[in-house]
Amino acid sequence: MNPTHSKQQTHPANPKLDEETVSTQPIFEGKVITLQVDTVKLPNGQTATREIVRHPGAVAVLALNGDRMLVVDQYRQAMGRTEVEIPAGKLDPGEEPEVAAARELREETGYVAKSLRLVRSFYTSPGFADEIIHLYIAEELEAGDMALDEDEFLEVSEITLEEAYALMDQNRISDAKTMLAVYAWDLYRTTGRL
Repeated sequence: MNPTHSKQQTHPANPKLDEETVSTQPIFEGKVITLQVDTVKLPNGQTATREIVRHPGAVAVLALNGDRMLVVDQYRQAMGRTEVEIPAGKLDPGEEPEVAAARELREETGYVAKSLRLVRSFYTSPGFADEIIHLYIAEELEAGDMALDEDEFLEVSEITLEEAYALMDQNRISDAKTMLAVYAWDLYRTTGRL
């Protein structure tokens, strides 16, 4: 299934499993996320609590420069180490995902894509978060200047598919969006489909 750009999705319903929100208690509001605790009524009539992380959504870009993929190496505080990832970032308020994908690609790598297409949109951790990532493929790249945020430090490089798999084996690529992009790239090279 390919979710749309909205967090309000239309899916085949299974009402017998629905939970009804009884109350919501805000816990934390940060620059990127908010945290709330919902009390819900379960299908059997009992109540339970759900800890929910709210996120504005994000984009990620599988940027192909010939037979190489653009990646960035940056420190991730939550992991306590650097991670090799595809260019990505959160949506600004009211920003369309395709616009954000082009912006993040340019800011983090300096490249502009003549071709930018949605591959898939996916939820990162639906058990506790509503973050949705829109994965785009960028082709026909033109080099330009990076425009990093003042607190953003990263190194850009280009890797082959074989190098990407090696980095996954070494646990240097271990985030879901980049791993998904590598598999999508492999499928694209093999079948021409995404």
